[in-house]
Amino acid sequence: MDTEALDVPSPSLADGDKGNDNGNGGFLKGMFQPLLQGDAGADMDSEGGSQQAKIYEPDFGVFDRGILGRAPPGVTSLANNVPITLNVVPGTTQVFVFEKATIFGRDVDDEEARERVRDIELKRRRAGFEEGDGDDERDNGRIMLDDEADSSVHALSRRQSSNGTSRTVYFSANTCIQPQLLSPTISGAAPQLTMYVSTTSTNISPGPASNPAHQTWHVFTEGAVMVNVNASTDVYIGISAPNISTTMLSGLYNFQLAASVDGWYHSYDNETDANLIWVDSDASATLLYTHNLTDSTDAVTDADIMGVEPYVMFAQNTQDRSTDGVRFSYCGLQTYAQIAATNNGKFTSMVTTGMTLAGLGNLPKQQFYFSGLNASSSYVGILAALPQNGTGQIGSNVVGGGGKVARATTFETKAANTTCEVVFDLEFCNETAYAVPGNPERFASAADLANVYDKYASDMFDMFMNVLAQIPCEAPDTQRYSLARTCSDCQAAYKTWLCSVAIPRCSDFSDNSTWLQPRAISMPFPGTGAFLDPAIAAQYPNISAFNSSRNPFIDETIAPGPYKEVLPCEDLCYNLVQSCPSAIGFACPQPGYIGFNTSYGIRTSADQNGYVTCNYPGSAHYFSAGLAGPRHSWLVMTLAVGTTVFVSVML
Repeated sequence: MDTEALDVPSPSLADGDKGNDNGNGGFLKGMFQPLLQGDAGADMDSEGGSQQAKIYEPDFGVFDRGILGRAPPGVTSLANNVPITLNVVPGTTQVFVFEKATIFGRDVDDEEARERVRDIELKRRRAGFEEGDGDDERDNGRIMLDDEADSSVHALSRRQSSNGTSRTVYFSANTCIQPQLLSPTISGAAPQLTMYVSTTSTNISPGPASNPAHQTWHVFTEGAVMVNVNASTDVYIGISAPNISTTMLSGLYNFQLAASVDGWYHSYDNETDANLIWVDSDASATLLYTHNLTDSTDAVTDADIMGVEPYVMFAQNTQDRSTDGVRFSYCGLQTYAQIAATNNGKFTSMVTTGMTLAGLGNLPKQQFYFSGLNASSSYVGILAALPQNGTGQIGSNVVGGGGKVARATTFETKAANTTCEVVFDLEFCNETAYAVPGNPERFASAADLANVYDKYASDMFDMFMNVLAQIPCEAPDTQRYSLARTCSDCQAAYKTWLCSVAIPRCSDFSDNSTWLQPRAISMPFPGTGAFLDPAIAAQYPNISAFNSSRNPFIDETIAPGPYKEVLPCEDLCYNLVQSCPSAIGFACPQPGYIGFNTSYGIRTSADQNGYVTCNYPGSAHYFSAGLAGPRHSWLVMTLAVGTTVFVSVML
């Protein structure tokens, strides 16, 4: 056959044959091959459209097109929720068809099932039953199988007539590979692919050369396209690659296309929130959370939620342009992203992911810890939802099996000379997750550093519990210290304060944000033993609030050298005073008092713009849309009830 006369792309005959059956009508192939080929001559349509083949389609009573299932030559058939991945050379078009038989439930791969259904159809015709007979036993003209019949035969026997009706069909595609720039000095990116859609048999080869009146076209957005149509017959799809400048770009395109009657196979969302919270970073790593996966507190013990990680994440340095043009494509991100948190992606050893209850609301979230990043750099993090198929794996025969890509979240790493390190997943201080003062000379990993901080806080808490045990917590209401608060409230508030004070939030010394408090400026930097530039040190008062850390334990055990602290929020102090017995003697310094400005921070409008101006449990650069939970307190205090417990903390 002269493929040029058909005005369709000209893949090899082998490629064409692969797409023509797809399991539909295989038993007729040998019998009707000459008839199906018919007259290969081409002619212009009546409205001036492109030339189309005159394909002879015989009307053999019992064998309607739903049974024949024969795609036109050179056109590849699509199956429901089964992606097809193909190359397309710039300047050419690949053509596909989603057949009426598949759209209305007649697509079954099992050969034996098709044979049995054919026999049923023949018996039905011989018995004189026609479409729409209306007999209840025949389900409006459809033969009803008994309960023991094969499920695939049952699906085929439930014939759905498309006469006068239509069904929504979802087409989606991702660009997996695109031509690359010949030089990094060249601006721009490869032009996007285009999807052409035809719902008429007068245009079985939609593409740039076909009549615009007989098709719609949809340019990919960052490597992805989503189109839905109401179909009552075959739908033809063309994926067209634009011509490219050979002096700027080199290579071909590779795309993945899928059709579904159930919902989008691939999808992306550039309108709503990124669903990704940047918690904190150090010079080479960052920690991010998803939003709360549920608002139910019962979910914390739900294995179906806590045991399944529903997302993967990709990270890309903003100076690296390799993902330009594919940021909404799951397979494109797998190909080009610098870091991919997926089993089939690259650099998975750089990513640690898991479920957590840390952060706002103490509800289930998925967390991502990315290591191996560049210092003083800006990155984008892109979250992608996996299909909810029980395994969370991308694949065929799954609604949403191509993944859903969200809009990007921007985050930054700290300067190379910082001693701050991100810690998370602490056993006792389970809400602590941010960068803390560290020392790579003393601690081989961030996990080792976290364990030291966590043990110190746990030991201090044990001493506090000895003090709290002297309070008559179980006394009758008339003898309790408060009718509004209990010892449990006091215990929780103290733990929050202790973890926050014993494990302060750390920032670069080079960060000049006005809300940061310089610490340990008289201490040497780890490794080099060098001291802070005297000219810089002279800018700060020669007092302990600047010369040492908030807690002596930090300088003695960690020895981080100069750093800046994100101070605890002032309102956290008040919660502890309100929650604990007055006999313990807790008190909060007030704004304007000596020492207040070096001990506490105040929430400002900058907190709504991606900054953390004061620290509290669950604080992050981008906030969850879920429950915020209670506002907790920080406090500098001395305990004195019988036995005195003193935690040395800088006012």
